[in-house]
Amino acid sequence: MKITKDMKLGDVIGKHPETIDVFMKNGLHCVGCHVASYENIEEGASSHGIDVEKLLKELNQSIKKEK
Repeated sequence: MKITKDMKLGDVIGKHPETIDVFMKNGLHCVGCHVASYENIEEGASSHGIDVEKLLKELNQSIKKEK
């Protein structure tokens, strides 16, 4: 599975807890926030001034390492 910008933050974290470090490192601290259940990755990245393409690359690399 590939992580995409339209996926909900909470869904990604729930299926791939190894992504938490990537979110935190990039300044997206919504891991335990109620917003994570309805905000997608693109919305979260945009609201925090994060480059969504860079974030997606790192997230997908992190889930490949776990396989």
